[in-house]
Amino acid sequence: MKKILLFSLLMVVTICATAQNAAQARKVLDKTAAIVGRKGGASANFSITSSKLGKTNGSISIKGNKFYARTPQAIVWFDGKTQWSWMKQTNEVNITTPTEAKQAQMNPYKFINIYRSGYNLDLKTEGNNYIVHMVAQNKQRTLQEMYITVSKKSYTPSQVKYRQDKNWTTIAISNFQAKNVSNSTFVFQAKDFPKAEVIDLR
Repeated sequence: MKKILLFSLLMVVTICATAQNAAQARKVLDKTAAIVGRKGGASANFSITSSKLGKTNGSISIKGNKFYARTPQAIVWFDGKTQWSWMKQTNEVNITTPTEAKQAQMNPYKFINIYRSGYNLDLKTEGNNYIVHMVAQNKQRTLQEMYITVSKKSYTPSQVKYRQDKNWTTIAISNFQAKNVSNSTFVFQAKDFPKAEVIDLR
């Protein structure tokens, strides 16, 4: 009987500690989302390393769920619903309605819109950073797992690492700046690419 009571007590303590840790992780991401997702917008530089996509670097502007990303190989515009991807090599613009995972491939800040529901959160401290671990509750979700490294001082993320199927992608983020960005930045302007072939894949 004593063993059962002791086991039950340990279970309750473990559950409480896990819940408290998850609450702390959410607070960190809440503060990060408030800074990154400021109403006027923000910009940063990034470097992507992926076993599937290789390595590239570029710059990004964001505003809410919208983003504009530029790399040596491509430019991507996303207005919150529609995505336009211009490929330098082929001079083609593909129009799509991207999935959650497709958005994350070019937008390291995608996590600010998805952590609030459908993920179990865990927090640990490493040096001057918080590391938040996100695991999808639904095994069918495209983004199954993420690690977000956040500065304790500024609450800005310096790295986002996510898993899609068995493939890991790491995005290093630098030079984050809060700055106002016009909504037109996130929409493809055909007049700027008069010779590009536009392909609607929606």
